[in-house]
Amino acid sequence: MKALKDHNLVPGYAYADILYEKRPCMDGDGTPVPGLFNAWIVLNNPKQYNSYTTRAVKEVILAFGEASNDRSVVAVVFTGADDKAFCTGGNTKEYAEYYAGHPQEYAQYMRLFNDMVSAILKCEKPVINRVNGMRIGGGQEIGMACDFTIASDLARFGQAGPKHGSAAIGGSTDFLHLYVGMERAMNSLTLCEPWTAHQALHIGLITEIVPALKVDGRFVPNPLAVIDRYADDFGRIVFGSVKTGDALAKAKEVLAKGTVDLSLLDAAVDRHIAKLLHTFPNCLHKTLTEVRKKKLEHWDKNKEGSREWLALNMMTEAKAGFRAFNAGSKAKREVDFVKLRQLLAEGQAWGPELEQAIAPVPEAIN
Repeated sequence: MKALKDHNLVPGYAYADILYEKRPCMDGDGTPVPGLFNAWIVLNNPKQYNSYTTRAVKEVILAFGEASNDRSVVAVVFTGADDKAFCTGGNTKEYAEYYAGHPQEYAQYMRLFNDMVSAILKCEKPVINRVNGMRIGGGQEIGMACDFTIASDLARFGQAGPKHGSAAIGGSTDFLHLYVGMERAMNSLTLCEPWTAHQALHIGLITEIVPALKVDGRFVPNPLAVIDRYADDFGRIVFGSVKTGDALAKAKEVLAKGTVDLSLLDAAVDRHIAKLLHTFPNCLHKTLTEVRKKKLEHWDKNKEGSREWLALNMMTEAKAGFRAFNAGSKAKREVDFVKLRQLLAEGQAWGPELEQAIAPVPEAIN
């Protein structure tokens, strides 16, 4: 057999901000298949809920290229470290302390971000988003760029943009309506109210959910999600939001007693890939490519204009929003939106005085 060429852009790259692992590909009976693997790309910043730094974005691009080129890889599993989050988007500390107020720098960063989303959409292997916790903001966007989503039922899904000085134009305005329809997408993108994993499954956003909470040695459904689900007067299953009362208190008691165990999530990912394993690889890739065109149709049309707007927005709302999030307390990380609207209605110009007036704490503008 002739020697095979290495088509990776940076052969032998040593990843630092993410993990890249080749794990055995399991067959349907749970046994490893000799010579075949799954590539696990893991966002490895759990202390900051696996938010991606500039270096991490570069590494994700390289990792998807490496997985795509690897002849022994059956599928890619894109996930986050630990059990709190898949990803909560860009690293707000880096945004607040480096990119805020520097649109030229942020434009270069957003070119990398765009390349990351494109790398996912153009990967030559099926991509499974293993959601081990929160998938919020930019995390929601890169998650929706994947082909399948299998999630812990403790996970939550949603946006953060208009609450923190941005707009979800890194993919969500392009992809979300394809999953859940226009009105649900509009509500999520503007109000930034998260969905539970049960809700996300019910409305067609994700492929599968599995329990991840273990109480007294057995898996139980997410108690907070269960109390959100009820039947209306017509017998239809709908979702509410129970924030107070005995039901919430009891659900929190169950959560406090339990421990998170992601073994069922890993088993579900392996089962899904085992089904993909038993298909013709070229036919599978062609099918993925054709379905992905629906996402790419919007993404390729909008990504450059979105990048330029996001860069300019770093001089105004994003600058104020990210600094407020970074400097604010856990209880208060948003600007005073009412005060902002009042000042703008009076003709106040953007600048340090306005930012000071709307900041949750004075340090938010430093």
